[in-house]
Amino acid sequence: MSASRYRWASDYRARYGIGLHHSIEDVPVVEPKMKVEAVDFLIEKNTKYHKTDRYEITHERKKILATLPAELVVRRGQSFDFDLTFDRPYNQQELDIRVTFTLDTTNMNEIALVSNGTKVSYLVSEEDYVGEWGARIRKNEGNKIKMRIYTPANAIVARWKFAFDVVKIKEDKSEEELCRYKHPVPFYILFNPWCREDQTFYPNTDELDEYVLNDSGRVFAGTANQINAVPWNFGQFEDFVLECVIWLLDNCNMKARNRGDPIAISRKISALVNSPDDNGVLEGRWNGDYRDGIAPLHWSGSVRILQLYWQSKHPVKYGQCWVFSGVLVTVCRALGIPCRSVTNFSSAHDTDGNITIDRHWDKDGHPIEEWNSDSVWNFHVWNEVWMARPDLPAGFGGWQAVDSTPQERSDGTFCCGPASVEAVKQGRVDLPYDGRFIFAEVNADRVNWIKISDNFWANTKEEDAIGKNITTKGLGDEMAVFVTNNYKYCEGDVQERTAVLKAVHKGTGTWRQSDLYSVDIKDMTFDLTDWEDTMIGQPFSVVLKVKNDNTLNRTVKVTLTASVVYYNGVMARMIKSESYEVQIKGKKEGVIKMNVTPEEYLDKLVDMAIIKMSTMVRVLETNQYYCEDDDFRFLKPEIVVKAPAEVKVGDTYDVEFSFTNPLPYAMTMCQWEVEGAGLQKPRRLYQPNVERGEVAKKTTIMQAKTPGDREIIVNFDSTELMSVMGTATVKVTA
Repeated sequence: MSASRYRWASDYRARYGIGLHHSIEDVPVVEPKMKVEAVDFLIEKNTKYHKTDRYEITHERKKILATLPAELVVRRGQSFDFDLTFDRPYNQQELDIRVTFTLDTTNMNEIALVSNGTKVSYLVSEEDYVGEWGARIRKNEGNKIKMRIYTPANAIVARWKFAFDVVKIKEDKSEEELCRYKHPVPFYILFNPWCREDQTFYPNTDELDEYVLNDSGRVFAGTANQINAVPWNFGQFEDFVLECVIWLLDNCNMKARNRGDPIAISRKISALVNSPDDNGVLEGRWNGDYRDGIAPLHWSGSVRILQLYWQSKHPVKYGQCWVFSGVLVTVCRALGIPCRSVTNFSSAHDTDGNITIDRHWDKDGHPIEEWNSDSVWNFHVWNEVWMARPDLPAGFGGWQAVDSTPQERSDGTFCCGPASVEAVKQGRVDLPYDGRFIFAEVNADRVNWIKISDNFWANTKEEDAIGKNITTKGLGDEMAVFVTNNYKYCEGDVQERTAVLKAVHKGTGTWRQSDLYSVDIKDMTFDLTDWEDTMIGQPFSVVLKVKNDNTLNRTVKVTLTASVVYYNGVMARMIKSESYEVQIKGKKEGVIKMNVTPEEYLDKLVDMAIIKMSTMVRVLETNQYYCEDDDFRFLKPEIVVKAPAEVKVGDTYDVEFSFTNPLPYAMTMCQWEVEGAGLQKPRRLYQPNVERGEVAKKTTIMQAKTPGDREIIVNFDSTELMSVMGTATVKVTA
């Protein structure tokens, strides 16, 4: 802006008693003499430049009763263009344009104010405003003006309203004419991990295709030895998702001034995805009774969950950790925060905050469940989000752990994180947020307390039982990548033990005795063997290998137990428990085996069909004790999905899916769920009963919507067998 024009602006503000950042609502209304004929936000051009063109709301959408206009979605810290067309030529020497952006506070308990950054208003100049709010005229073509808008890299992430006014100036600098325009359609400003000045900036920008733009992926479940990649439709670009996410933030009583901070946003999101405190998206349940909702295993994506929530504004029933994690990925990626799902196998839940997992047993080798408040989940799924952490010491930015599964309260709310993954590795559990809880999940020691009598307890400690094969999806087609070393040093390593001691000291303020129990003679070794893959409906065995390293004979009293457990380690039903007393001769080995038939376990299975095998051993001559758990998950058949290899946008085509019933009886109450990002919104199909050995088969018609390699996800449920899955990839061309 020239000096003379800036002086005019000052005179204008003085005349009407307003400041540079006052909104157009404060300007006296003058009957317009100049009319706006068109405002073009160049949505196609801008969204491609901002990598937001895949959001369905950036395209015109035909609904049952109306056609919805395209909406602009941009990323902060990056300019965007628009064109203004007037009913006469625009004279830059005589006219000035004031641009005003106002936060859409329709659903917020706030008033948009200049003082808190929720309203900005400025005069168009001839300068570039990189890194701050600003506007300039790129080109004057008479009646049409091409303009460029600049936004700061810390702008509030929200839905904004746009307006401008035009002022014609007399020689005495007084106002002759005022033309005012309010755009009827709001637009969205998102985080921008491609922008170096944004707090979410991710240095390896090619990887953002995965962590921000990929709308389908994998969430990992199962056991440490049987990792199962569960296909998941994140669907962050579906037409209602961004609107739903912004609505969540608008209605959560979060101050608008904090909406530009990814630390505050991610912490708030971890609370909003669950329901206990704030009427959030998902209600959790782990007891196996889902009759008044939808079982967690039935979901194969976030889209239907968010759709149900958006329609009702009430929590959707039900979720468990991988479902919470999948929804959180969708929410973060929709906002532009780099995010990935992370699974920790043998994941501890430390309820008393002492960073050890205490388990109590009676002398016969059975767990004393009423004293076992700490637990070890077969797996637990949380998320990592990427951001700088200016609130922490240097070196603790990057991936931050965030967990939306409601386990323990943090500052009075069911939320968790963001916790620096590097800080967790180093045992810096004193840094915000919730590092102590996450450290225990991945690196606590497990202590087994064995009640010998009312006055005497024996105990053993396992330093490598917690936190195994921490897994996330790799880039592109790469499925599983292990990130265990991001969370802790190698087990037994000096640095790993130092981190544990540091965490215990910083977390509890005391050093815990590291050698809780010792036996003078430990000359027996034991190994509860990993069970090979077993198809559901087949027998299995619990096998303990015993080795006597002494020349003297030893007598071992062994209890072997097989139980059905929920994935969070809680026992659902006991299948079988047997005790043995066996003599092992000096320098010899032995095997103790307990066989389990399908008839003994099939009617006891729950949810994920996980079996926990446990043993407690006592060497009678030395009082050496040994306790160990292991688990496995029954294999399920895979659905075969048949679809064309390649189709064009708009094409309709048949998709067939099928598998053979592996159970010794019929499957009843059968249903299929079919969906695919850019292909098909979730669709439910019903199937008649499927008899033993019979093929379950269904065909449906789908239509391609979005170009690219698109994944069809099919999920089958029945009363007897849940969550049988299959996928197929279709190449969609424009």
